[in-house]
Parts: sequence; C-alpha cells; structure tokens
Amino acid sequence: QMHLAESGGGLVQAGDSLRLSCEASGRTMRSYATAWFRQAPGKGREFVAGMSVGGVAANYAGLAGGRFSISRDDDKGIMYLQMNSLKPEDTAVYSCAATGPYSTAPSSAHVYDYWGQGTQVTVSS
Repeated sequence: QMHLAESGGGLVQAGDSLRLSCEASGRTMRSYATAWFRQAPGKGREFVAGMSVGGVAANYAGLAGGRFSISRDDDKGIMYLQMNSLKPEDTAVYSCAATGPYSTAPSSAHVYDYWGQGTQVTVSS
C-alpha cells in the first residue's frame, strides 16, 4: 500500500509561483508512474502533469501552458509541481496520484490506484 501526502498549497496572487510537493510512503515511487490532477469547484478532476515510471519522462496537459513543471526525486520519494505565472483559473484542489509502471503517465484519473488527500491552491486576481 502506498500513501501519498501533498503539501505546499496556499493563497497567492495572480502572477505568483508555488511549488507543490507529494511525498510517498509505504512503497517506492520509482516503480510507479505518478501525476498531478486538479479539481476546481463545480468541475471535474483534470490531469495537469505526469511522470513516467522511473521518473524519466514528463508529460503535460495543455492547461500547463509552459507554466508548470513536474519533477521527481525517487531516492527521496517526493514529486514536485512547480507552478509559475499563476492565474485565478488555476484555483483548485491539487492532488497527486500513482499508478502502474507506465512509460507515459496516463491522463485518465480512473487508472490511478493511489491518491493523496489534496492541497488547496487559491489564486486571487
């Protein structure tokens, strides 16, 4: 069983940056593809960015727009999401998730087996 815990959310102004962290315990993150998802009020969960098994390859949703960067330290079991030039429409609960050993992290939430509790990001205009 893998446990995931996010941190780093908060209230920021438009144009600011935030770095979210996702710490894994119970199993090594190295053996999993992992991803960040977000869910805004009244909307469905959407894929933001993912990292392949072994932390080799990253993939992004269009919404990332070159503003977000995902990284992972498998030795520490921590995944990050660096978010720059934040916009009010980025306001959401951000969650990390883990699934099987995919060479490209899937964008479908239903594929993921393990989820963190989420961290709130609020961007004011």
